[in-house]
Amino acid sequence: MPSPLLPSQIRSKISAIIGRLTPEDLAGQENRERFMAGLPPWLFGSVGGNTPCLSVHSADKPSRVLIFDGGSGIREMGNAMYREKPKPSLYRLFFSHFHWDHIQGLPFFGPAYDPSVTMEFYSPVAEMEQIIRAQMSPPNFPVYLEAMGSRKLFHPFKGPLEVEGFRISCKKMNHPGDSYSYLVEEGERRFIYATDTELTAADFTKDEENTRFFKNADLIVIDCQYTLGEAIEKYNWGHSAFSMAADFAANWEIKHMVLFHHDPTYSDHKLYNMLQSARWYLERMNIRGIELTLATEGLEIKL
Repeated sequence: MPSPLLPSQIRSKISAIIGRLTPEDLAGQENRERFMAGLPPWLFGSVGGNTPCLSVHSADKPSRVLIFDGGSGIREMGNAMYREKPKPSLYRLFFSHFHWDHIQGLPFFGPAYDPSVTMEFYSPVAEMEQIIRAQMSPPNFPVYLEAMGSRKLFHPFKGPLEVEGFRISCKKMNHPGDSYSYLVEEGERRFIYATDTELTAADFTKDEENTRFFKNADLIVIDCQYTLGEAIEKYNWGHSAFSMAADFAANWEIKHMVLFHHDPTYSDHKLYNMLQSARWYLERMNIRGIELTLATEGLEIKL
């Protein structure tokens, strides 16, 4: 669920920052800038509290874009995209699954109300259109899908899909009610979106299907909601431990892993501690060559 910072958490950050200040830090703009640059990221900034939504832009033509999931983050994404010049007229939205946190932002995606816009929806779930229509109907929501003025097209698919230079594949993962990971390829670049998955031994098996999908990806955004202890306590809840995700990235020689799908009860401090623990874990296990990043609001990564 969306988890914005509470006023008490903001005050705690401010208090911790003030506690680090010295008179020298306030002596001139250069010193103030140096002080702020030296603050840990969990203090100077925020991870963010929206539910899942991210976009992939073409390296050759940034206006070509794929959107993954329609969590609450899609509202701000829509506002940002709508301010672009020229304004995009086509949005392609892929769903990992239809649990509430992955579709709750869709009714607030501003561009979908523009009659000049085309919305294309993709999912391996054949009932995708019925699911989305049910969400946007009373008593769930007072505005029907038809009120969105955009042209809407629904594309259930299973196999690889070619879309304007992108090749998109999907793979069913272990999650209650199922969830699908997506592999996006453009030229030699390989990106994987793997939210809401509880990794199992089968995901590590080096068979033809897994190898084709996972091996040598440049970047994976993967479910790292739990510590190992929490993952054991919450077995079969459908989410993974960050240490198992790190093992998974190493198993498939993935170059860059982004810790994603944060627990809404975790503070920024705890999330950055998990990132540091993941880095320590890779070092302790003598695993080299994997870059680790914590998913934060507005994060941009170029491949």
